[in-house]
Amino acid sequence: MATATASASLLKTSPTKLDKCDWVKGQSLRQFSSVSVAKSTSSASSSLSVKASYADELVKTAKTIASPGRGILAMDESNATCGKRLASIGLENTEANRQAYRTLLVSAPGLGQYISGAILFEETLYQSTVEGKKMVDVLIEQNIVPGIKVDKGLVPLAGSNNESWCQGLDGLASRSAAYYQQGARFAKWRTVVSIPNGPSALAVKEAAWGLARYAAISQDNGLVPIVEPEILLDGEHGIDRTFEVAKQVWAEVFFYLAENNVMFEGILLKPSMVTPGAECKERATPEQFLSGGQSEVEATLNLNAMNQASNPWHVSFSYARALQNTCLKTWGGRTENVQAAQETLLVRAKANSLAQLGKYTGEGESEEAKEGMFVKGYTY
Repeated sequence: MATATASASLLKTSPTKLDKCDWVKGQSLRQFSSVSVAKSTSSASSSLSVKASYADELVKTAKTIASPGRGILAMDESNATCGKRLASIGLENTEANRQAYRTLLVSAPGLGQYISGAILFEETLYQSTVEGKKMVDVLIEQNIVPGIKVDKGLVPLAGSNNESWCQGLDGLASRSAAYYQQGARFAKWRTVVSIPNGPSALAVKEAAWGLARYAAISQDNGLVPIVEPEILLDGEHGIDRTFEVAKQVWAEVFFYLAENNVMFEGILLKPSMVTPGAECKERATPEQFLSGGQSEVEATLNLNAMNQASNPWHVSFSYARALQNTCLKTWGGRTENVQAAQETLLVRAKANSLAQLGKYTGEGESEEAKEGMFVKGYTY
């Protein structure tokens, strides 16, 4: 996945008087990738639900995460998903092994030069490194803002075409307050839309409304919300169909963000890249995309292509496997491989830092980094 900074030209004032389609009318939204720090002109209606004590801090946090040449390391895999990653290198899914791997990631020397924020799973937020230091403190020392995954995963959406909705609003306010006290300053809520299954109007509305409620609750508790309406890669559709659905979803999302008085200056927008379906026979070039499941190199090339021209938004990255895949394989669960694995992580982080600045060339990349990572029906 990648990032951006939406400008006032996209996020219009007095949004509740507009039709949903007006949010995207006339905009070149192929430039969206995966995390956007949204900026807009200030309006009283855009921050009615944000506590005054948090408003300035939310804007400051968003700007810090959107600093030039840096992006987000997504390491918020659930324990079950982390177990699958560990199993791929022959390790058991134990807390000790999860702790060892996450320690490797957060303590990579100089990581903060390329990474501005790290999304954590709840276990990690409260976890210490193998050396006994709080993970959150290690990140802060690296000038990396700690974030937290707050959704409770996808479940079947009744009345839909075998589609999903994201749960987790129950108790979110109290959990968010506790996460803030623990040191988190931004949050993530991932919901998905499936093109092969429709998408139905019900699924799109449910996704948009859930994201909006989560965003309002997060801001009310001091957390900058990552708004992530992901268009799944599954399917045989072409890039134009993806773009059509993406525009529909983005319009719905911003309509309900406005309805819920979310302060746009204090959000991070994380749309998935507009690409053809993973099973589409006609592939697109990076110049046409304007990550989940792409190879490490593909994700970096696509981000670099989006930064070849001046953007109205800060376009950066929020990557999980696209930063960690080769790192994990290099580590292999062996203590003696930690330094080499951290160096591999830094190579990928630096490559994406250059891509955010539009200066990535792709020279010297390993064959392993070019391997695709798409998994049909993938879940976190």
